[in-house]
Amino acid sequence: MTDKIYRKAIDDWRAECNARIRKENGWLALDGLFWLKLGKNQFGSDPKCEVQLPERLPASIGYLEFNGRIVSLRTFAEEKIAVNDELVDYAVLQTDISEKPGFVTLEDVRFVVIERGHRFGVRVWDNQREERQTFPARTWFDIDESFRIPTAYTPYDIPRKVFFPGISGEKSEFPVEGYLSFEFNGKSYQLDVNKEDDGSLFLRFWDPTSRDETYPTGRYLVVEEEDGKFFIDFNRAYSPPCAFTNFATCVFAPEQNHLDFSVTAGEKYARRHTAPLR
Repeated sequence: MTDKIYRKAIDDWRAECNARIRKENGWLALDGLFWLKLGKNQFGSDPKCEVQLPERLPASIGYLEFNGRIVSLRTFAEEKIAVNDELVDYAVLQTDISEKPGFVTLEDVRFVVIERGHRFGVRVWDNQREERQTFPARTWFDIDESFRIPTAYTPYDIPRKVFFPGISGEKSEFPVEGYLSFEFNGKSYQLDVNKEDDGSLFLRFWDPTSRDETYPTGRYLVVEEEDGKFFIDFNRAYSPPCAFTNFATCVFAPEQNHLDFSVTAGEKYARRHTAPLR
């Protein structure tokens, strides 16, 4: 790959990243995250509702009943709403970690039940949010090909359970299928990676730039595979969704994925306040 082709590929990917967070039902359309209590949780625009929707919608539309394991939806006054494009007045809502989550749509507002450990909540998108247009463009370090590093992937005989810190301060346990090993500036490194459903290797890492130039809890990266060889291309390192919204539930780099050298490549982060959590 020539230098010119490589740089264009990185520039095109960065432009796509900037557009992706602004899409309908993207990260910048997120408008709320509400943790469910046992029993009935009303949803509507009334501030007294446990799941508060934008004020242009009816004050009280229905309720979500949570028994600790299952969330069911019922509407008031036999009014029907769309769950996965089917009009219903009752439905059992599958969570976001299931094969077919139950997406509820009301005009240009959408919500889904999320499952995080033993907690269940509701994530709300409002596609009229101004932030989709006004949020500042993502910023990046200059492209530096020295940060595209060949690496070897070694799967563990049995996936290991590793605790990853999350945005709430709690740690969640995830399986780690293997590790990457590489050399940089004459020193050897090893980083744990997760294998995604599509077979790609997903890396969460932290480096000293997180103190003042990049996202404080680290960045994400999808490992490249080319002709059977693997590369860590830090020019493609990007901030987690929590950099753009307070309504994401991000998981960050485990301690063993903290690097001791500054990765001055990939996405930067301007210290800013995102929308208040409600």
